[in-house]
Amino acid sequence: MSDEKFNKPDDGREGDLATAASKPKLAKPPLYKVLIFNDDYTPMDFVVVILVEFFHMPTEKATQIMLKIHTEGKAVCGVFSRDVAETKAQQVNDFSRENNQPLLCHVEVDQ
Repeated sequence: MSDEKFNKPDDGREGDLATAASKPKLAKPPLYKVLIFNDDYTPMDFVVVILVEFFHMPTEKATQIMLKIHTEGKAVCGVFSRDVAETKAQQVNDFSRENNQPLLCHVEVDQ
């Protein structure tokens, strides 16, 4: 057999190597806000305890956030990755129910 049948015709191609496309840009995963909602029954001191214990806020900051919840109906307690935000919200809701309080903690995507 002749070597000619293994020679490739010159059709303008640079060879048989595929050029690698540039790497796609990876987006950062979204962050999630943990919100506490106001209600007419949960004592303000209980909300401060939750903010100190579960969100590791100093008492002064926790009091400011509690007053914002009270006056505006809700407030952001922290912004976290999805797993951390959902865990904190569940811990707060469980703690509230264990203490017979209707306090509601919810998670939303931070935009």
